Amino acid sequence: MNTFINSPTQKKHFQNQIIYIKRDDLLSKNFSGNKARKFHYYLAHEFPHLQKVVSYGSAQSNAMYSLSVLAKKQGWKFHYYTTHIADYLKKNPHGNYKYALENGMKIHIEQNTPTPSTEKTTLFIEEGGRQKEAEYGLEILAKEIEAWKKEQQIKELNIFLPSGTGTTALFLQKHSKNKIYTTPCVGGVNYLEKQFLMLEKDKNFHPKILTPSKKRHFGKLYRESYNIWLELQDKMGIEFDLLYDPHGWLTLLENPQIFEKPTLYIHQGGLIGNESMLARYQRKYNENI
Repeated sequence: MNTFINSPTQKKHFQNQIIYIKRDDLLSKNFSGNKARKFHYYLAHEFPHLQKVVSYGSAQSNAMYSLSVLAKKQGWKFHYYTTHIADYLKKNPHGNYKYALENGMKIHIEQNTPTPSTEKTTLFIEEGGRQKEAEYGLEILAKEIEAWKKEQQIKELNIFLPSGTGTTALFLQKHSKNKIYTTPCVGGVNYLEKQFLMLEKDKNFHPKILTPSKKRHFGKLYRESYNIWLELQDKMGIEFDLLYDPHGWLTLLENPQIFEKPTLYIHQGGLIGNESMLARYQRKYNENI
């Protein structure tokens, strides 16, 4: 089956630092970023017995939208469970929620997390794509980075990316010769460590977790997050995700020792979610964004 191709890497300057950006946001129009890597296994193999995908999470999840694209491509039904949908979102569908619905997603509001089905025709995906199959696409990513590193004649490389479930960072570290740094965006350090252990018991494969200087609650709007997002776009000409990337960049810049070696930042996509995030910032700060 046709899948995406190697994403480009760009050299940029930001706040007196040289940094390379792995543009996984450019993998494809409808299936990009870390979710494309996590779900690559299901594009690269045939599953003639599958008829339905079931998953769960927030009503504006990047994984939700990506799974809707995957299901549409494969001709599968897609059922998604969430505990809450805001009234504003119901009345004004936008962002990942809107486009997942347009792709045929059937959404269910339930307080209990769905459990894996025993039906062989149903594929169950953990929240955010936290599953062993994600390793397949992330090993490919690790190989792409290593090939680029050799082309650039870089001996040692530090890699940074913000984490939700930490699946991307974990499997990237497992298959990489480079040091992987990450920071938790959902929950704290303990939460992220538990997520790693669910997929890999050997801590030698775990990325280095950077503790942010300030606790930022996931999904909450912060002025400094919006400001760094604007600055990144202005100085680099790159639009980043507004949910994870500002927190990631703020934490990375608090740790200048990482830049002692050539540093690669992985752009994990998620830009469709900016539609809803920008609207929230506009409502909060009453600005013409």
